[in-house]
Amino acid sequence: MTVPAAPPARALLALSASAFVVLAAEPLYLLVDTAVVGHLGPHALAGLGVGAALMALLTIVGTFVEYGTTSRAARWYGAGRVDAAIGEGVQASWLAAVIGLAVVAAGEMFAGPLTSLLAGSHSTQQAAESWFRIAVLGMPGVLLVLAGNGWMRGVQRTREPVWIVVTANALSAIGSPLLVYPAGLGLQGSAIANVGAQAVAAALFLRALGKAATGVRPNRTVMRAQVLVGRDLILRSAAFQVAFLTAAAVASRMGTAQIAAHQIGLQLWEFTALLLDSFAIAAQSLVGAALGASDAAAARVMAWQVSRWGLYAGVAFGAVFAAGRVLIPRVFTSSPEVLAQTHILWPWFVAMLPAAGIVFALDGVLIGAGDVGFLRTITIVAAVGAFAPLNLAALHWKWGIGGVWAGLAAFIVVRLVGMVLRTRGDKWAVTGVTA
Repeated sequence: MTVPAAPPARALLALSASAFVVLAAEPLYLLVDTAVVGHLGPHALAGLGVGAALMALLTIVGTFVEYGTTSRAARWYGAGRVDAAIGEGVQASWLAAVIGLAVVAAGEMFAGPLTSLLAGSHSTQQAAESWFRIAVLGMPGVLLVLAGNGWMRGVQRTREPVWIVVTANALSAIGSPLLVYPAGLGLQGSAIANVGAQAVAAALFLRALGKAATGVRPNRTVMRAQVLVGRDLILRSAAFQVAFLTAAAVASRMGTAQIAAHQIGLQLWEFTALLLDSFAIAAQSLVGAALGASDAAAARVMAWQVSRWGLYAGVAFGAVFAAGRVLIPRVFTSSPEVLAQTHILWPWFVAMLPAAGIVFALDGVLIGAGDVGFLRTITIVAAVGAFAPLNLAALHWKWGIGGVWAGLAAFIVVRLVGMVLRTRGDKWAVTGVTA
């Protein structure tokens, strides 16, 4: 089967728009959740911050079922093998289910020690553990959704992920305030709503996969190849999480107001990062398809085109958040102490967004090309050599929450320099289908 080529700019916009909506749905729900929980008080918000950081840590074990699946499926799609591309989604879903159940068991076993390690006070630890024990039950659903998004992006199916993810998260956004307040479940109600959304989305993705696939049996050869790609992606994601967990632990030890402000800033950062990542996801699919079709020149053109779009988007988001410096934090908290700490981190948050737009775009280019070994290395260097040391220095020398966010800025700059230099060379643009 020959796959018709779409005009690059048109294909980029279509995939970016789809990814934008899908990526926005989850963080929009988390922002709603943060706002709902924030009005329970600083301790509940701090507990949510610690619990959410742990959930993000556990999610790294399934990173490859999304990004690795997209790049592998896109190469098959570019080579005209749509059946093999969808088969990647089948095997990724098997891996997601197995890994998700293992993560649930590990999370329940170590919930107490893990939350104690990150929380700065007993009240924060109790809140974090109560939220986390419920939220971790949704991990199989989380990973199945990642796998579903991965194969659909690889074959450039842009509509289905949008309505699946938006429907599930809309239900959860409605359910969270109802469970937290009228139902009287408090912080635990937020976790229940979260798990419900993940279960609904996973079921809908599995239904779509069952209709598209020619077979649904496990294939060890394909799964083994996915795991090999996943090894470097997991190490890359682990570097992210070590740095961000260090930041959460440092902010928590600075005080309740600092960790609460950090949670607000981090949710806004992750929301913006995922929206900027819509260009990266489009690049994964289009670069992978171009290299699968043995067209390295098209892949290079796409790399710099998506970088420009990422820069423009980063500048636009920076302008919006700069203008909303006073009003936006008030959506999430009414505490004067938390607001004061939020205003300290805000300039760092705004200043790094243009550079982040380029970084996320090139992330997508190199993942789509399968150059995950380089991404692993540059991310570890940035996390271990810049982000984590600056966070620890901020605690030791009492730089405050601004020092923590200076570490995040350094993390972005180191990756920017490394990825621009890599993309200017030829080593990443390897053509042909990955077996």
